[in-house]
Amino acid sequence: MKTLSIITLIYCCTALTACNFSKGAKKDLSTGLSYNYNGFSVRNVLLIDASGTPLSSNKVSLNTRVSVAALGIINYGLKDGKVYPGMMLAVTDQQGNPVIKSADLFAGGKGYPPAGATELRGDITIAQPMASGQVYHVNVRIWDKVKAGNEINAEADLVVH
Repeated sequence: MKTLSIITLIYCCTALTACNFSKGAKKDLSTGLSYNYNGFSVRNVLLIDASGTPLSSNKVSLNTRVSVAALGIINYGLKDGKVYPGMMLAVTDQQGNPVIKSADLFAGGKGYPPAGATELRGDITIAQPMASGQVYHVNVRIWDKVKAGNEINAEADLVVH
């Protein structure tokens, strides 16, 4: 009976591992960036500066660039050996008015080798019409155009000073 239980346990673990399914959520308490993922596996999602250094807070200066970077993305669906990511980037002011809105930063893409799409980032230039002393909400959605249901959603508030 004990052997049967061990065999059943091994079978269940193998079956679950074969699915390549991942789901989770995380929040960076220093920047306030939160993200969730479903289907994809992702190592981390960060706010970074123009040099690629992770931010230590959500305070940003005018006339700078920050990015939302998703690192270590795997489990894309393949089509002809390529992956087809989509990435929406939106920034709104405190009243919900769009400041930046891109429905798909990869629109019209002809596919990428899987190793070339493990790190994706959406760049945000902190400039007019943004203003010092204001808070802006950033929303990013990454999805897989081949494997429906694979997605990463991230959001954060940026305080411009």
